[in-house]
Amino acid sequence: MAGGGFVDAGGLKRAHLYEYKITGYFIFACVVAAMGGSLFGYDLGVSGGVTSMDDFLVEFFPAVYKRKHAHLQETDYCKYDDQILTLFTSSLYFSALITTFGASYVTRTRGRRASIIVGSISFFIGAIVNALAKNVAMLIVGRCFLGGGIGFGNQAVPLYLSEMAPAKIRGAINQLFQLTTCLGILVANFINYGTEKIHPWGWRLSLGLATVPATIMFVGGIFLPETPNSLVEQGKLDEARKVLEKVRGTSQVDAEFADLVDASNAARAIKHPFRNLLQRKNRPQLVIGALGIPAFQQLTGMNSILFYAPVIFQSLGFSSDASLFSSVITNGALVVGALISMALVDKFGRRAFFLEAGFEMICVMIAVAVTLALKFGEGEPIPKGIGIFLVIAICLFVLAYGRSWGPLGWLVPSELFPLETRSAGQSVVVCVNMIFTALIAQCFLGALCHLKYGIFLLFGGLVFIMSAFIFFLLPETKQVPIEEVYLLWQNHWFWKNIVGDEDRGRSQV
Repeated sequence: MAGGGFVDAGGLKRAHLYEYKITGYFIFACVVAAMGGSLFGYDLGVSGGVTSMDDFLVEFFPAVYKRKHAHLQETDYCKYDDQILTLFTSSLYFSALITTFGASYVTRTRGRRASIIVGSISFFIGAIVNALAKNVAMLIVGRCFLGGGIGFGNQAVPLYLSEMAPAKIRGAINQLFQLTTCLGILVANFINYGTEKIHPWGWRLSLGLATVPATIMFVGGIFLPETPNSLVEQGKLDEARKVLEKVRGTSQVDAEFADLVDASNAARAIKHPFRNLLQRKNRPQLVIGALGIPAFQQLTGMNSILFYAPVIFQSLGFSSDASLFSSVITNGALVVGALISMALVDKFGRRAFFLEAGFEMICVMIAVAVTLALKFGEGEPIPKGIGIFLVIAICLFVLAYGRSWGPLGWLVPSELFPLETRSAGQSVVVCVNMIFTALIAQCFLGALCHLKYGIFLLFGGLVFIMSAFIFFLLPETKQVPIEEVYLLWQNHWFWKNIVGDEDRGRSQV
């Protein structure tokens, strides 16, 4: 892969010589690795449902249970406003942002596959602790282990998929991570819908079943091949060539393998990859890939809806069954969005999906805010027609997110970093993502209580800002080989003024 600014453009323009076939071995590797997304998705889906279950609230949060039942069929933005309850959700993401730096070291020195296996073990332990929890402290400890699994999995899986995929289908392959995330959310919602009727331990079953995707990921990870990029990075050239030939389905891999070796030689000169991220030649990747996109992905407000869909619907007057069923519908829309993105993102491009879906998300947020402002007063029953409209509106929002910021928030950063800073860059991506995920998770119910419908106007304004960010600063990366992405910065109207002179002045290492 590319050495970023370290390798001269003329030496890297040989991607047209790459050859590949879609082999069963390649499909197996990508599908198994993508199971890492199901860990993230299952937790996203299960945590919001569990926090709305009466049996769970009675055991750990009796004050919230009493407040909920005092306004059971009424709108009350503050039903679930409890900071310890939200810490149950957000503690996982605080843990993930810390462990991702350890994951970076493992990913770089031991390989992407090793991080996937470590992540599955940590997630399995967390699921067991949560299922057996006797007090809030045990819940939080279990969530921290789950966070370790998310930190390792989200660090390694997007890199693994991007490095294994040929450039022409990299978008679709990388989005297997988002698809399994969405499927994990959907499965979790179906499970919550069923376990909510099992008293008094149904919530334990919901949390404990997280061991299933963790076990599948662990067993599959044992049989996964390491990526050729990582093997070259570790100096295992013969093995790297064999794996590359096997995943590409051809022995004609000289051009691609030469790029891998060139990039590895350049990467070995980098002793401090995190410090290297701060250099001018890596400024676009830092601003767009490591900071902007992962932060904005959370500021869409989508994960708040995923965390708290049952809670939101109950706050707006839906019954427990109806709120869980509504969240199943919205998460079904998320899966549809992911499938649309997988099918079309390599044809229409990343920017088109970001901008079109962003416009739709802004419109939906405004519509929801206006509806709540006009039709809802605290303590009033929810009109059935308004309830149906809200479910449809949130489905449209989820569908837009599911084909744009959801999958592309992981795909685009994984495409931008050169090999010498790729593990470090992905660590920052995961860290920033988890910081904002944790902050939004911790603050959302309080913000819903105090801002009421204004929270949706806030998210709509943020989507407008991030759409402008994409429009002005992100070049199109569809079907551009990772080893040539850095050339986009040299031709971009803004970034060429920052990286152009430095990159053009480099000679091949």
